[in-house]
Amino acid sequence: MVSPFSHLSLLVVVLQLSVSWANSVSLQESFVQCLSLISDRTFPFNSTIYTPNNPSFTSVLDSSGQNQRLLVPSAPKPNFIFIPHRDSHVKAAVICSKKLGIHLRVLSGGHDYEGVSYVSEIESSFIVVDLIKLRGIKVDIQSNTAWVQAGATNGEVYYRIYEKSSVHGFPAGVCTTLGIGGHITGGAYGTMVRKYGLAVDNVLDAKIVDANGRILDREGMGEDLFWAIRGGGGGSFGILLWWKIKLVPVPPTVTVFTVNKTLEQGATKLLHRWQEVAPFVDENLFIRVLIQKTQRTITTSYNGLFLGGARTLLQIMKTSFPELGLTRKDCLETSWIKSVLYFAGFPSGTTPEFLMKAKAQKVFFKGKSDFVRGPIPETGLEGLWKRVLIEDSPLIVWSPFGGRMNHFSESDTPFPHRKGTLFISLYLSFWQEGEKNVAKHIDWIRDLHNYMGPYVSSSPREQYVNYRDLDLGINTKNNTSYVEASSWGYRYFKNNFDRLVKIKTKVDPQNVFRHEQSIPPLPL
Repeated sequence: MVSPFSHLSLLVVVLQLSVSWANSVSLQESFVQCLSLISDRTFPFNSTIYTPNNPSFTSVLDSSGQNQRLLVPSAPKPNFIFIPHRDSHVKAAVICSKKLGIHLRVLSGGHDYEGVSYVSEIESSFIVVDLIKLRGIKVDIQSNTAWVQAGATNGEVYYRIYEKSSVHGFPAGVCTTLGIGGHITGGAYGTMVRKYGLAVDNVLDAKIVDANGRILDREGMGEDLFWAIRGGGGGSFGILLWWKIKLVPVPPTVTVFTVNKTLEQGATKLLHRWQEVAPFVDENLFIRVLIQKTQRTITTSYNGLFLGGARTLLQIMKTSFPELGLTRKDCLETSWIKSVLYFAGFPSGTTPEFLMKAKAQKVFFKGKSDFVRGPIPETGLEGLWKRVLIEDSPLIVWSPFGGRMNHFSESDTPFPHRKGTLFISLYLSFWQEGEKNVAKHIDWIRDLHNYMGPYVSSSPREQYVNYRDLDLGINTKNNTSYVEASSWGYRYFKNNFDRLVKIKTKVDPQNVFRHEQSIPPLPL
């Protein structure tokens, strides 16, 4: 065990050195010297830091950040990007950024709707710590567990599990290029949410770097902080290094299907019926709906996964949802890992190995979300169609809850959208590079969200923290009040927000880990 006095003396040395460094050399050089002192004197840290003067800076930033809307030349850029290669490098980065007075943002996949992991509108200068090199995965089938590093993608985790077993999986998101570190911090739902709950419901342990630069596991951080990081959103409590996840059983054969219905084929009545069925049907069955504009009509695509064979699925559908008209021809029996590829939208015939090298598609977009607790009437759907038809490239995704999700209380994790939630609604607007009227698309999605207000949850109107929405309000640098933050805090976390604030105040009273919608500490 390391003496606390050795940590203290080290920090004193770093503090003394930081003053002279800042006066004599550039911030980058100061940071490198600090990293070397704390972590590894022999490691070539200069080769892992990219400044705007480096020809690779833009490509490195673009390779991790996903939303092109926030990567345009006019968007604020970090002083530099640091790519750690070891856990100890992340620890050193926290200590050094504090001592040098430089704010840091943490990037683990970049699937960030408002770019708060790589853009700052509230800090005059900042750096980005990109965890792209930290993607270790250690699967232990005997214990039905795996340790996964924050920079690994969902697809990589799914593939490494498949390598060891065809009858194990993990209930996280359908997007295979998501960095799993940040993904799980918000809750994380996918096609097995009705059978096994959220990813956070299947987390056993974690390792984080806290505001004091300590690497802590579940025992070291305590149950309060362990509760907070499992759904309280990324960037508030520390830097997530590893998750220990519980693997779940999946059958050797699963069944997937997609059935499309246009307005002319009765999409309105069918979608109304879906709301009455999808959250209550057999928990082995997940049917989401993708709503898109196709030419001059609306197409609703019923996209399903059943944890079992087609014969059993058809029996369930005949009883529970005959209106969809599912036939054996619509059904594809496959393995669970190939169902991952299917839901991710990869072409037929794509092999599981592709998950290890898949790259996220770069797009310009704005997103919002809702949780729905009562069926939206047909008149409400008809008003929705009118609004979808006027936008260029809209997408709405409805994913059902129910099943296992009803077995958790709102306070079991910070993610409160549990019992009584029929489905989560995701709204997206996409546009192309060079679009001259970006405001048109953002106005459209705001208007659509306003229109949906009477049909979704209320008091508060709930939204999903992983679909972060800065329209709800932003923190004002380092002194955001509880009242200011509550404008978005209660929407994401309901009454769990108060507990998150108390935990933040205890573990990070100086607000080291902060962004536009990070959990604020109470005043000291």
